[in-house]
Amino acid sequence: MKIVFVLECANSITNGTGATCYRFAEELRKKGHEIIMLGEELKPGETSKFTYVGLKHYNFPIFEGLIAKDGFNFVRCDPTIIYQAIKGADIVHLFAPFKLASVARLVAEICNVPVSCAFHVQPQNITSAIHIGKFRFANSVLYYSYRRYLYDHIRHVHCPSEMIRSELIDHNYRNNEFHVISNGIIPYFHRVESEKPQEYADKIVVTMSGRLAPEKRQDLIIKAVASSKYNQRIQVVFCGKGPWEKHLRKLAEKKGLANDIVVKFCDQKQLRDVLCYTDIYVHASDFEIEGISAIEAIACGAVPVISDAKLSATSSFSLSPRCIFRHGSAKSLREGIEYFIEHPKEREKLSKAYEKEGNAYHLARMVEKTEEMFKTVIEDHEAGLDICQNRVRNKDVRKKRKICKKLIKAGLIDGMPDDLK
Repeated sequence: MKIVFVLECANSITNGTGATCYRFAEELRKKGHEIIMLGEELKPGETSKFTYVGLKHYNFPIFEGLIAKDGFNFVRCDPTIIYQAIKGADIVHLFAPFKLASVARLVAEICNVPVSCAFHVQPQNITSAIHIGKFRFANSVLYYSYRRYLYDHIRHVHCPSEMIRSELIDHNYRNNEFHVISNGIIPYFHRVESEKPQEYADKIVVTMSGRLAPEKRQDLIIKAVASSKYNQRIQVVFCGKGPWEKHLRKLAEKKGLANDIVVKFCDQKQLRDVLCYTDIYVHASDFEIEGISAIEAIACGAVPVISDAKLSATSSFSLSPRCIFRHGSAKSLREGIEYFIEHPKEREKLSKAYEKEGNAYHLARMVEKTEEMFKTVIEDHEAGLDICQNRVRNKDVRKKRKICKKLIKAGLIDGMPDDLK
């Protein structure tokens, strides 16, 4: 198949969605598919393993700095460039519910190319960045906006977890067919011999990986460890970067953490080494569509203590009630950490069980399921079962005409399609 992946930050693996896009593209290419990436144009010196079609960066008014800190970006949606990326493809797969996806969807319809979409951007990821993540109304408005803007037009939607599928159904995504497929982990993440650095040799290493941001709740780890009777023995390691780093360092000092927190953005080898010598892995997020970082950790044999937050899918990976702590409670998290410090034999037993569990999430298996989804999308398109064909809106027709005029002017098509005249 000739597959077009559409994502503004397709050239960035520091963003979770961008990393997922890149991993899936790489695995699909290994299986013989042709992959075209459509995203922000590559910066000087950057290269791509795939056929890459770039669009100019768009500076988002007021919030550009905040967006950049989160590892995302927006682009100027030139229909002529998007058309050249999509024309002749077997399928277009969209990753985020923003303007690029919307324009790419319209161009794909003009080109008669089937479209599928993923749900990777949880509304809380946006609202929490502006400190209103717990306001249900704001999140509901975003769910509604996503649906009207993009998902109402696309039948087949990839959901990384059962939790987010349920959320979409609860928010009236009634016209979609959902495919629950994990984002998967690369086989590289497995247990290897990894000795603790000398400075941690006598310490209990407590780790969390991922972006440093309020919704990830790394603050709970600092509060839990600082109040623990094992404070002196615990070394906290955060593998990641993000806008909350300065706050977390100040909080650690304020709460009296005995050992300075270690913050570092790791490459794959460094991250695997850290996870393999980690004693306890904590996943404290308020909101999480899946939690790939937690799957990587358990595949390396790290025993997790996971928040039971309703809007986080990660707690579904738990193999023991002892591996769950009460959402938002530093006290409950402290009790979970202390339990596994005091019961090393149980920790070792669970470590082996989690290592085996992690194997079920290998990327190759998830890509096979995604291939099946793509085949279904193409078959439904050929049978005329696409929602985008059955629910044509006047607004869409106007947008398509405007796009076609630009394509005609650029000499890419000969004239206005009959259904748009």
